[in-house]
Amino acid sequence: MLPYHTILYRRRNTIDDTITMTLFIAIAATLLASHQVHAFASPLTHGNRAMPKRTLCQAALSSLDNELSTWAASSNFGTIDKSVPAGSSGWASFRKVYVTDPPTNHNGKEVSFFVKSSSRSCKDMFYGEALGLQAMYACSGGDGADGDGDALRIPKVYHYGDYSDGRGSFLIMEYLNLSGRSDDRALGKAMARMHLSPPTKEAGNPNSSFGFEVDNTIGGTPQPNPWTKPNSGTKEWIEFFRDHRIGHQLNLAGDSYCSNLWEQDIAPRLHLLFQDLHDEKEIRPSLLHGDLWSGNIGSADGKPSIFDPAVYWGHHEAEWGMSWCTSFGPDFWDGYRSMILHDDGFEMRESLYELYHQLNHYNLFGEGYMSSVRGALHDLKRHLDSMDM
Repeated sequence: MLPYHTILYRRRNTIDDTITMTLFIAIAATLLASHQVHAFASPLTHGNRAMPKRTLCQAALSSLDNELSTWAASSNFGTIDKSVPAGSSGWASFRKVYVTDPPTNHNGKEVSFFVKSSSRSCKDMFYGEALGLQAMYACSGGDGADGDGDALRIPKVYHYGDYSDGRGSFLIMEYLNLSGRSDDRALGKAMARMHLSPPTKEAGNPNSSFGFEVDNTIGGTPQPNPWTKPNSGTKEWIEFFRDHRIGHQLNLAGDSYCSNLWEQDIAPRLHLLFQDLHDEKEIRPSLLHGDLWSGNIGSADGKPSIFDPAVYWGHHEAEWGMSWCTSFGPDFWDGYRSMILHDDGFEMRESLYELYHQLNHYNLFGEGYMSSVRGALHDLKRHLDSMDM
């Protein structure tokens, strides 16, 4: 499993300019200390006056340092005590940050911060992630201090936005000391608790609709999330998944055989897979992680934790579209089914929900997944043919 700071939210973009700035500061500081380069061997001047080393260092401070200092002061967290590089991905840089007057979590422990920064705008890079984490936090009981403790440990988002100089953006969240996956039964119950959490204004869904506040990505693939109508049910879910999940991925794939099979033999009969989910079993929006697999599951502070989300509101069964690479065993399902019962037709709908992720893998990684895509389509057609008899 990749480290927490490298997989919270994957995208395929260029290395962040912040890395370059960090390297510049480190090199400049080394040269100033050693006086081994002629240009720095004599005092730097401004007009006829020597420029002190302190001024040079201040000039080299990155936009991120300035933003963090301003944020800490405005939040009454004091000043930045320490800022430690914590890796990078192909699109952002990461830091662990300590402040002089930190807040505390529900256990009374002082909070340190995980900071992600990018040279791109917040809208492009962090807005969707921040809203997704906030929604999962709200639907998991916040810090897990309330209720019976059957809650996911989700990092609290403290701040996100663009640099004041417009040269980048950043996201500040609670730093979690993540470890490997532990209690699968607890994970199952915690996932059920999130799925059962009602759509609310606090969670970003005041109208009980399918979709999400913003479009986001699943891996590196754009994921459209337009809201359905208020108080949506099974009919609206079928239309949403048909058009904005499978239809969208098929358009990206550009495979005529798959598109024709879907449009002619499957999509017109899709409602048959949901014929038992009406009235008292009507599908209602559940908050989904959206991209749940073994690499996105861990634990923190003794509680299960999930990360790197592709959040949206949907049918809770759609969460298991990646179950072929999650290794969920009996303990997990015992925990989950103790709170959310098995619905008739789940096994037939599995092929539909797996198809979305198989298509996404094909669009991300290429031809090796086409046989799985066609296999899922053929399974769906067989199920529907049997129901038409």
